[in-house]
Amino acid sequence: MNTHLHVGNLAATTTETHLHGLFSAHGNVAEVNLPVDRESGRPRGFAIVTMATLRGAKAAILALNGTEAEAGMLTITEYVPARKMPSAPLGRMENSQGRW
Repeated sequence: MNTHLHVGNLAATTTETHLHGLFSAHGNVAEVNLPVDRESGRPRGFAIVTMATLRGAKAAILALNGTEAEAGMLTITEYVPARKMPSAPLGRMENSQGRW
């Protein structure tokens, strides 16, 4: 089961290749997503690293969270994507008393 990790406090010079190498020492890395700023094209200071196993994710958190990096101390936490809220059915919505 894939486990997503939020990696914060990254330097602007950080690359996906660098992160992949850093995390692969602790388990199989399924994916690295390093969002970039639309205007400047530079990394936004965080990444989402997907580890192939929960065991690898936990090992990476224990080994890397709080370690020194180019920008300062890395912050690594388990990332839980926001779930989309179900949309309201089309038509009239009613409250518990049958009216709005």
